[in-house]
Amino acid sequence: MCRLLDVARAGFYQWLHKPLSDRAIEDLRLLELIRASYAASSGVYGSPRIFLDLREIGEECGKHRVAKIMRNHKIKAIRGYKAPRNIAGRPSIIAPNHLNREFTVAQPDQVWVTDITYLRTWQGWLYLAVVVDLFSRKVVGWSMKPSLEKGIVLDALLMAVWRRRPKIRVLVHSDQGSQYSSDAWQRFCKAHNLQPSMSRRGNCWDNAVAESFFSSLKKERIKKRIYKTRDMARADVFDYIEMFYNQKRRHSHLNGVSPEAFEAASKMQR
Repeated sequence: MCRLLDVARAGFYQWLHKPLSDRAIEDLRLLELIRASYAASSGVYGSPRIFLDLREIGEECGKHRVAKIMRNHKIKAIRGYKAPRNIAGRPSIIAPNHLNREFTVAQPDQVWVTDITYLRTWQGWLYLAVVVDLFSRKVVGWSMKPSLEKGIVLDALLMAVWRRRPKIRVLVHSDQGSQYSSDAWQRFCKAHNLQPSMSRRGNCWDNAVAESFFSSLKKERIKKRIYKTRDMARADVFDYIEMFYNQKRRHSHLNGVSPEAFEAASKMQR
């Protein structure tokens, strides 16, 4: 038989006792770690972030090997939505665009961006307002309500002020929505040493970081579903923001670490 297959007898019996190569066996071991990282991210992570997870626990495999294993086993990150069209738009007459797309800042609580999105439930819409610190991309304030009353943005901003207690004046950038154009918003900003900044009308790229967070939330957690109740939607969004996004989700802008890990590392360097 061995002569018919044109293989050495010793090699044939070695294959019987150990049919997989050492590399194949190692790939199977890595596959289990890859699947664990993928499951922990709820299917969000692709090979670059999973590679960082493996490096963090001491694995020395290469990123191309991780990508190949994932490709061979059809493990793919959830795909995002299409990018919106770029529209120039008119500047606001209430507050200038002080941010001017300068999305990288040198310290925390220097610039916050804020925006509103909506979630579908069988009980009706649930609206979500967030405040994101540009330094770490951390969600520092949020609020959820069944209507678009101006209180939703004030509650999110109030949470950010309470949590962060900034010692310097913070630039707060938003779009030109009526909630951000209200007298209550302007008075709140003035009372808490916050400087309003506004995007050009209809230009989502002027507030791209907030838009990016909503895109991540919708593709990684909501996935186009309709929640049965508003309470179920609230619980799921709370879990995404506080338990996953801020604490664990690796962010490409932060060299592959989470917002909280990035802030902790920056404190040690100061």
